[in-house]
Amino acid sequence: MRVLGLETSCDDTGVAVFDSEHGLLAHKLYSQSQMHAEYGGVVPELASRDHIRKLLPLVREVLAEAAIAPSLARGPRLDPIGDAGTASGEIDGVAYTMGPGLAGALLVGASIGRSLAYAWGIPAVGVHHMEGHLLAPMLEPDAPAFPFLALLVSGGHTLLTDVRAVGDYRLLGESVDDAVGEAFDKTAKLLGLGYPGGPAIAAAAAHGTPGRFRFPRPMTDRPGLDFSFSGLKTAALTAAQQHMLDARTIGDIAFAFQEAAIDTLVIKCARALEQTGHTRLVIAGGVGANSLLRARLRELGGNSNVHVHYPRPAFCTDNGAMIAYAGSLRLRAGVEEGMAFSARARWNLMDLTTP
Repeated sequence: MRVLGLETSCDDTGVAVFDSEHGLLAHKLYSQSQMHAEYGGVVPELASRDHIRKLLPLVREVLAEAAIAPSLARGPRLDPIGDAGTASGEIDGVAYTMGPGLAGALLVGASIGRSLAYAWGIPAVGVHHMEGHLLAPMLEPDAPAFPFLALLVSGGHTLLTDVRAVGDYRLLGESVDDAVGEAFDKTAKLLGLGYPGGPAIAAAAAHGTPGRFRFPRPMTDRPGLDFSFSGLKTAALTAAQQHMLDARTIGDIAFAFQEAAIDTLVIKCARALEQTGHTRLVIAGGVGANSLLRARLRELGGNSNVHVHYPRPAFCTDNGAMIAYAGSLRLRAGVEEGMAFSARARWNLMDLTTP
């Protein structure tokens, strides 16, 4: 089965084609980061408008790269995207991100995805954004087997999940306030480092002085697997207010912030591994691209006989490949949307079921 995947949940426009026999055939991503950097964060209305401009051109490019022209099985409807390339194959289904995310941005992908599926006479399915992230490591050669522990870390989510099978997810812990990626963004903004905050903090921290500042590792001094990052963000703000923000101090605060955030994630992962007994750990989401997090978790895995799995850095952030893959699993199981389409700005991952 060949599935076209569309991702428009926030500020990245992603398109990909995944073939269940041959793997990923083509993928492209357009990032709006430069546009939103002027405002220090994502502006929802601008994000939605840019998805409208970019999505169909990206679909054309991806289909051309994969040498695919969808057959118009329903008859004399016009091809809504024009000449897509050599007719060496066809699309069997369309998957789009249905939630969670920015409502307007989600509606762009949902409406276009459902319309393409209707025009081509093929099924469509709405995909949970975080399920896409969770399954992204399955696109790699060393894909993990079920069951495993998953840490989902992004700008909007921080979750520890016990994964038994596709759609069988059991929440172990989550952030009670800011997501870790959100804390990175806000701390970068207060330090004047720009957007997105994760790479900016990491770059500044590379020049920081160890030990000048030490920030708390929130909620690690008590039992449980929940997270909190608002206090860590406040600690960084207090340090910034009490010192002149020259380049050295910015680097030192960034260093201390990143150390505290990563330590917190690693401590909670170690607890969850001990609690569940799993020997496989999956890291997914944009913060999963952080090199310090990867190094610390590799060390954790080496010390505890745990195999740590990551998607490639390009698939840690939002992308169409993860949506095409997750959608293919559900479409092959017979799951599809009706003629109506919808978007879910809020959508609990635990509400999903095994297809």
